[in-house]
Amino acid sequence: MSILSTPIARLDGTPTTLGDLTGGKPALLVNVASKCGLTPQYAGLEELQERYAARGFTVVGLPCNQFMGQEPGTSEEIAEFCSATYGVTFPMTEKIDVNGDDRHEIYRGLVDAPNENGEAGDVTWNFEKFLIAADGTVIARYSPRVEPQDPRLVDAIETLAQ
Repeated sequence: MSILSTPIARLDGTPTTLGDLTGGKPALLVNVASKCGLTPQYAGLEELQERYAARGFTVVGLPCNQFMGQEPGTSEEIAEFCSATYGVTFPMTEKIDVNGDDRHEIYRGLVDAPNENGEAGDVTWNFEKFLIAADGTVIARYSPRVEPQDPRLVDAIETLAQ
């Protein structure tokens, strides 16, 4: 089963699949948090969304509270924060776990992909990024400190978003 057919709910609770969220196009999946030192990356992620959406690319935010409780809010609070603070327009999912026994099914396959240092395994922190092709194949994995405008990430998106 492709990760694209995996059920997940939107931030507002509406049932969907990852494939519906991405529209069957390439996407950048990011585990996000509102109270993290890396939270300002929302601005860069929204820039990617605005720049590449017309080319069939999307960012998908997957809120997670597993790293020092840095996403403690309700779905409504997360939505309000993202909209009011960063003008987020890209799709956001329900809050999920990315590691451990309750790891969401989407992340079960993602964590097998190695990052830029060749390391696979658990998500290390908020804002870890997975670039996927239209068919759900992981193209690249980027550590949390890789900024959304990093040339390596942007070049990879340019290649996928035709």
